[in-house]
Order: sequence, then structure tokens, then C-alpha cells
Amino acid sequence: MEITTRPAITVSERDLERLEALLATLPDSQPGVEALREELDRAQIARSDAMPPDVVTMNSRVRFVVEPAGREVEATLVYPRDFTGQPGQLSVAAPAGVAVLGLAVGQQIEWLAPNGQTVRARIVDIPYQPERAGDFML
Repeated sequence: MEITTRPAITVSERDLERLEALLATLPDSQPGVEALREELDRAQIARSDAMPPDVVTMNSRVRFVVEPAGREVEATLVYPRDFTGQPGQLSVAAPAGVAVLGLAVGQQIEWLAPNGQTVRARIVDIPYQPERAGDFML
């Protein structure tokens, strides 16, 4: 996955720690691993208790619009171990999961899909963010 636009992103210390531990267990050849590493490397890091309330963090419920289809999606951003394939889940190891991590409401990001098409996601709402709700154990 090649990300073609790179808006500023913010990741919590706790999410960074957990995602780096996850990456240490995944083979480099697994799709999404390199893109997730690149995103974490460029992220601004914030204390979990100081995360802006409008930023997508792990276990956040996020609404975003996918272009060019114009389709609105609402999903919870989950770790691969928690991904069951149920509707409404988005793994952080999937291209769209990597793309939305750390974005704030109103931001958008573009990436190249495997078919060469440019895909864009724009964050429209975060109905639930664990840090905003005080759920630091998720």
C-alpha cells in the first residue's frame, strides 16, 4: 500500500507501544506491515490521557467516507487479534485501517489500492474514542 497524501497524524503512547509489539510479531511480507510502520514512524505521539478527542485511536468507532465510491463506512478500528470478520470491524493491519489511524475529524488520506486506483478516506465523525470515554484498558 502506497500512501499518496500524508496528513499529520497523532497516535497515543499506549497505542504506539501495542502496535510496535504487534509489528514485532508479524512477518515483513504480510500486507500492511510496511505501511503501518511508516505511519507510526511519522506520527506525533501524545500521552493517552491527553489525546485530542477528535482523533482516531485504536478501538475507536469511526465514520468515514471512501472515495471515489462516496460510500460512508462506520467501523471500530481493532487489532488483528480482535478482528473476527464481523461487519463494523476494521483491522489496523488492513489498508483502510492503516489509513484512518491517527487522523482527526475532517482530515483525509489517499492511498493506492492494489488495482492501482487511488482511494481516499475522509473522517466525518468519531462516535466513540476510548481515551475520550476514559476507557484506558481497551
